[in-house]
Amino acid sequence: MLANVDVVLLDIEGTVCPISFVRDVLFPYALQALSKVLDEQWDSSAFAPYREAFPEEYRNDRVALEAHVRDLVERDVKAPYLKSLQGHLWRHGYETGVLQAPLFDDVPSFIKLAHSLGKQIMIYSSGSVPAQKLFFGHTTADLPNMIPLITAWFDTVNAGPKTEAASYTRILSTVPATKPSRWLFLSDNIKEVDAARAAGLQSYPVVRPGNAPLPVDHPLTSSALSSFVST
Repeated sequence: MLANVDVVLLDIEGTVCPISFVRDVLFPYALQALSKVLDEQWDSSAFAPYREAFPEEYRNDRVALEAHVRDLVERDVKAPYLKSLQGHLWRHGYETGVLQAPLFDDVPSFIKLAHSLGKQIMIYSSGSVPAQKLFFGHTTADLPNMIPLITAWFDTVNAGPKTEAASYTRILSTVPATKPSRWLFLSDNIKEVDAARAAGLQSYPVVRPGNAPLPVDHPLTSSALSSFVST
């Protein structure tokens, strides 16, 4: 499959790492760190960009902001300002070694192979770009820091919602010399796969342990990848 591809665009959760790492490790870690960070950094200039990104009714009310964050996480709302704050909360965990991103076994070799073949590797996730870089900079792979192998990073702020074809069109515009048909997007979310295909990319759903089942009546379910090794 890589023979017909110039750019590989990868989702993260449920595609290159277990969903459980995000839901059972990252989200709880951020909530555990939240109160202390708000107490210590609420009025700091370093924290101001994260606070000011929230809706106006929460920016000047520490208690209301914390309650809002916990509500968003519980409902799994992928608000860009929440994703930005989560990246900030995770930074200390990654930098101290408490957090390490557990890539599926086939992912590091796939990324290294694609890179060695001259393919561009890019990331598109609902998590913020800074959070993506923390993730790929602190993995459990034999090459823990995979950032040097990745050429571009996209989230819902600089690209748009992942289930809209227009978001993939924006990403395509960053490499105008490469035809959409020479791009490959892999994701566990069938709606994201559909959106990418609508924009002209090659795209396939990914099935991993712990993922929700794909719709049995979707035409791409039978083409789903359980590993990147065969690609």
